[in-house]
Amino acid sequence: MFDLPTDLPADLAPLSWLVGVWEGTGVIDYETPDRTFAGEFTHRVSFSHDGGDYLNYSADAWLNTPDGPGGRLVSEIGYWRLSRPAGDADAGPGLLPAAIEGPARTVDDVEALRNAEGGFDIEASIVHADGVSELYLGQIRGPRIDIATDAVVRTAGAKAYAAATRMYGLVDGHLLWAWDIAALGRELGSHASARLARVE
Repeated sequence: MFDLPTDLPADLAPLSWLVGVWEGTGVIDYETPDRTFAGEFTHRVSFSHDGGDYLNYSADAWLNTPDGPGGRLVSEIGYWRLSRPAGDADAGPGLLPAAIEGPARTVDDVEALRNAEGGFDIEASIVHADGVSELYLGQIRGPRIDIATDAVVRTAGAKAYAAATRMYGLVDGHLLWAWDIAALGRELGSHASARLARVE
């Protein structure tokens, strides 16, 4: 059991159960035309906030070996937020300040964003250290998140990676997630999953 933060902007209330540092283990199981990838890994995920209307996200994973954690599998950073149109009271793009000083957003403003399924549309921008950037769109309904890539951008040297879906859920105080990918010549399919405990 843990306490939900109470100092978040109203836009982050639906995402508040994610805030913290989560650690645990998971399994990889992915087959391409040339190779099968399988094994266990250690995973550390952090969701934090700095007063903005988004959550800061970072995640690292290491392949497990008989001697303990081995080589790093992934390192990614990003931002998670509710989907809503930016207005004159929002800063950006770039270094442009807000055009007007508006009142703080309220719970009623956030409730107005509920979708037809009773949840909230969300977006997550995630950048991998290996040259892949993803824009995910999806929704959060209570303690469950389902997102799918709307766009994937790769550097010239990055490996083939075309699409992904991710699911996150809070079950018995643990963060469970599953990540499906379309990569290395394969269609979208199961790739990895993990069970994480909140450690901070």
